[in-house]
Amino acid sequence: MWWFQQGLSFLPAALVVWSAASFVFSYITAIVLHHVDPLVPYISDTGTIPPERCLFGIMLNVSTFLGMATMYVRYKQVSALSPEKPKILQLNKLGLTLGWMSCFGLCIIANFQKCILYYIHVLGACLTFGVGSIYMLVQTILSYLMQPELHSKDIFWARLAVFLWSCSSILSMFVSSVVLYSGLYGQNLVQKLHWDPQERGYTPHIISTVSEWSLAFSFLSFFLTYIRDFQKISLRAVVSLQGQTLHESPGGFRAEEQALLIAGSI
Repeated sequence: MWWFQQGLSFLPAALVVWSAASFVFSYITAIVLHHVDPLVPYISDTGTIPPERCLFGIMLNVSTFLGMATMYVRYKQVSALSPEKPKILQLNKLGLTLGWMSCFGLCIIANFQKCILYYIHVLGACLTFGVGSIYMLVQTILSYLMQPELHSKDIFWARLAVFLWSCSSILSMFVSSVVLYSGLYGQNLVQKLHWDPQERGYTPHIISTVSEWSLAFSFLSFFLTYIRDFQKISLRAVVSLQGQTLHESPGGFRAEEQALLIAGSI
């Protein structure tokens, strides 16, 4: 049995591979068509102009579904491992809520492009990366609370390192973006897709774009730490029928009521 066939480990693996492919394929398409500069454009810029916009959107929508499924499995796993620990269960519910909010933000990014509805796109980015970072923090705390009995210390330290990586990327991107869009380097820079290295503002632009790519891959790296955990869990659906047919007939009701009356009279 291959490693990705064990338990549900294919879920985080598929999430990481598919999301990385959505970034890379849209980037390659945008570069080939000369829609953006080859040197580290914004991720959103590679999904701004058709046809890469269509590819970017549909692939990130699939990533949203994979992310929600992965976070739900993680939630069920922690619940099953710590059924009598209220603190862990509360954090676990908070983590699932934050995680699904982050996935909703990713869906917004996929469907509201930067050049069309900029502020909604930014809202999606804040949900994805901002709320997503809090989700990573909650999962790191859970890993700390569950070790060494249920989690190894190595997993905790790995998740803590990735969380700090994402925080440093957020800080770098925020500061460089504030400097870039402060008005010192011109107006309408949001819509700008091509930059000359000799232009004013090119340095903060590059710092901002590199930080964004770093942040995106820090998120993917965090989900890589789920793979070994997911090898030890499986879920199944239980079917509970409420009746023997899929339609309701008046005769059926009368027979049921008659049976109840007889049972009551006895």
